Amino acid sequence: MFRAPWHDRHVTSSSTVDRAFDAALYATSDAALDAGASLLAADPAADAELARRGQELVATAWRRGWQPADVVRIVRRELDDVHVRLLATLVRAQAGHDRPRGPRWTAQLDELTTEEPPRTDRFSYATAVLELYRLLLRLPTLEHLDEPAPAHTPRPESRMLARIRALLAKAEATGFPEEAEALSAKAQELMARHSIDEALLAARAPSPDAPGACRIGVEPPYEQAKAVLLDAVATANRCRAVWNESLGFSTVVGFEADLDAVELLHTSLLVQATTAMTGAEAAQRAGGRRRTRTFRQSFLAAYAHRIGTRLAAAAEAQVTADLLPVLASRDVAVADRLDRMFPETATTRLRGVTDEAGWTEGARAADRAEVKARPRLR
Repeated sequence: MFRAPWHDRHVTSSSTVDRAFDAALYATSDAALDAGASLLAADPAADAELARRGQELVATAWRRGWQPADVVRIVRRELDDVHVRLLATLVRAQAGHDRPRGPRWTAQLDELTTEEPPRTDRFSYATAVLELYRLLLRLPTLEHLDEPAPAHTPRPESRMLARIRALLAKAEATGFPEEAEALSAKAQELMARHSIDEALLAARAPSPDAPGACRIGVEPPYEQAKAVLLDAVATANRCRAVWNESLGFSTVVGFEADLDAVELLHTSLLVQATTAMTGAEAAQRAGGRRRTRTFRQSFLAAYAHRIGTRLAAAAEAQVTADLLPVLASRDVAVADRLDRMFPETATTRLRGVTDEAGWTEGARAADRAEVKARPRLR
C-alpha cells in the first residue's frame, strides 16, 4: 500500500480542514454545515489538524479579552452540553501553551468539566466541532481583565473568608427566611470588616494593590432583576458593576478582597431569593391567585432593591471617621479603573415591574429580619 510522506499527509489534512472551514464557518445554513462536516468525516487524518485549529481559536478568544468561564457560559447558552465538553478539551490543551495567568483564571480552569465528549459517528462529531468553531470565530472583543501575577505559593484563605462562607452556607440551607436574612446580614458585616482590614494593609504597603475586575454571569430568566441584585451587592462592597445584557454577564470592578465578597454574596443571595420567591408563589396559589412572569420579575426587583439598602447599611456600620480617607482613595481608584474600561455606559430602565403583589412580597422577603447596627468587629 502506498503511504504518502508525513509532510504530504499534513498538507492534505490541512487542505481538508481549510475546505471544511470555507464551506461551513463563514455561512449560517445547515447545508453549509453538512458540507463541511462531510469533508471532515471522510478524512480521519484531519483530526489532529482540526484540534490544532480549535486551540488557535481559543487562543484568539483570550487575546480578545475572553476568559475560560466567559466562553463556557456563552457556549452553554448558545449550544449544547456536547459543545461544552469539546470546548473544555480545547481549553485544557491550550492551557499548556498559555502564559502564566492569575488565580481567578486558574480557578476557572479547575472548574472545567473533565467529561469527554460522547462517542458518536464521525459526521455528528464533525458537525458539533464546526458548530463550536463557528461560535468561537464570531466572539466579539471584550474589555481585558488584568489579573495579578500568580504567586509562587498561593495565599491561604483567611479565617474571615472561611467564616463568611460558613455563614452563607447556613443561610442557603435554613428553611427559615428570617434566619437566612440575618445570616446574610452578618456575612455582609464580616465582608465589610475584611475589606477595611485589606484596605489598611494596602495603605501601609510600599506598593498598594490596584483595582481588578471579574465577570459574573447574569443568566435568564429575569436577568434584569438579577443584574440589579448584583449591582446592589457590588455597590455595598465598594465595587462597581456594568451589565452586558447581550452576552449575559456583568463586569465587576473593585479590589480583590471586595471582588471575592461580591462573588460569594451574590451567589448566595440568588439562592435565597429563589427560595423565598418559590414560597411566596405557593402562598399566592393557595389563596387562589395565579401569578405570572411579571410576579417573579417584580418580586426579584423588590428583593434586590431592599437587600441593597440593607447591605449598604451593614457595610457602613463598620466605617468610622478615621477610615474615610483610606476608603475614599480606594473608591476613586475603582471609579478611575471603571472609566478606563468603560468610557461609555448607559442606564437601563427595569422592565416588567408591574405586579404589585410581586413587589410587596419581594420587599417583605428582604425585610423579614431587621438589620441593626452592631458594634465594630475587633
